[in-house]
Parts: sequence; structure tokens; C-alpha cells
Amino acid sequence: MKHVHVFRKAVQSAACQLIVGGLLSGMALMMTQCKPGQNTSAKSGKPIRVLIVGGGSSHNFGMWYRNADGQTLGKDGFATVNYVGDPDSMLAFLPKADVLYLSNNRPITNPAVRQAIFQFADAGKGLLIAHAAMWYNWKDWPEYNQQLVSGGSRGHDKYGTFDVTVTVPDHPVTKGVDQKFTLKDERYYYIPDASGPGIDVLASSSVAGSDKIFPSVFVVKHPKARIVGLALGHDAESHNLPVYHNLLRNSVKWLARR
Repeated sequence: MKHVHVFRKAVQSAACQLIVGGLLSGMALMMTQCKPGQNTSAKSGKPIRVLIVGGGSSHNFGMWYRNADGQTLGKDGFATVNYVGDPDSMLAFLPKADVLYLSNNRPITNPAVRQAIFQFADAGKGLLIAHAAMWYNWKDWPEYNQQLVSGGSRGHDKYGTFDVTVTVPDHPVTKGVDQKFTLKDERYYYIPDASGPGIDVLASSSVAGSDKIFPSVFVVKHPKARIVGLALGHDAESHNLPVYHNLLRNSVKWLARR
């Protein structure tokens, strides 16, 4: 019986060694398959939390910002997106957002909402100010354009085709973006405010037959927040373009400090 007991212990020991060895081999295989440098996108961490604010006139905010941009950002688990068409509703979602994406020209009149936006910026978070939200929409709230947009637009070309040239191709926002691309859109006449924090232009558009050049993509030199201005985005002719998708995802990633 003693020999049987010894034999049984030997078998058990060998079995344990096989199991442990198998587990270690499996772990090594997993580590080999997850080498650094692989494109894991947001899968290597938590998805970026984006709050999109739409609403207002002259644009289909639900179609292009809620639906199209929401799908672009949500692809491959890159981001989770909340969309509100009423600016007052953002108070419920803003505390948990990594990036605030303003596209609206619907008035923001609630003092608490205005304060929350500035507190979000002062906390060093990321703001994406797109198209209609770049307009001088609020005469009674000049601080918005002066401090967060560092300027704004009061006009634009008639909807049509124009070229955009990337002037800073090595910035994270323009990384991998075609140096020159064409689209149909409203060319916004964004003009910087000399009293604002200033901007760095990343891409611009020249008006044919004149010396006028208007920023299409830029970064606001805010002392605390990261802010990107994206003047493009009227309808499908921009939102459905791969180059726009790249700019949008790059912007959100940089704004979220990923």
C-alpha cells in the first residue's frame, strides 16, 4: 500500500506540473500576441466619453452629429457617445465626459450651463468646437467666442466645392490626413479675435482669386483646456468623407489626452 501511495503522489505531482506548464505557455502566447505597437485603438483602455451637443437652425444636427459622427466615434469601441439637442440637458452628462463636442447654434441661455462649460475648460478637459458652434451666436455671451473659440465667424461662402490644405501635417489632429483634399461645404469666414488666447492653424482654405485664407482646422491656445476648432461639417459631403472621419477621431483622441 505504501508503494501505491507513493505512486499516486508522483502521478498527482506530474499532473500539476503539466497544468502549470500549460498555463504558463498559454500566458506566454497571449503576451506574444499582444506585443506593444499593435493598433489596439481604444481597446487598450477605456473608450473616450464624448458628449455631443447639437440643436438649432440651418443644419440637420440629428442626422450628421448624432447619427453620422456618433457612429464614426463609436466604431471599434473608440468612444462612447451621448448626444443632446437641448443645451440645458448637458448638465446631466458633462461631469462624466472626457470631451465636450459643441456643434449647436441653438442658444445657450442658462447661466448654469454657461458656467459649466467654462468650468469644464478650466479643469483641463477637451472641447471640440465644430461648424455652427463657431459662429457668433450669442451677443449676450461674448466670453464664449473670445475665450473658448478665440474668434468666430459671421459669414460663409455659398455652399460649394473648395480645397483644404493641411499646413501642419505632424500635429496629432492632422496625423495621417491627406495634405490636400476637396469637399463640398460652407467655407466659414473664421477670423481670430486679437483679444483671445490665439490659435494655431492646422489646415486652411484659400478663396480663389483673392488673398483671403480661412482656417478650417485649428487649435485654441487656451491656458488650461485643449480646444480644437473644426470649421467643416455642414452635411453628408463632409461627415461621410474618410478624411473627415480621420480628423474627427484624431481630434477626440488628442482632446482626451490619449
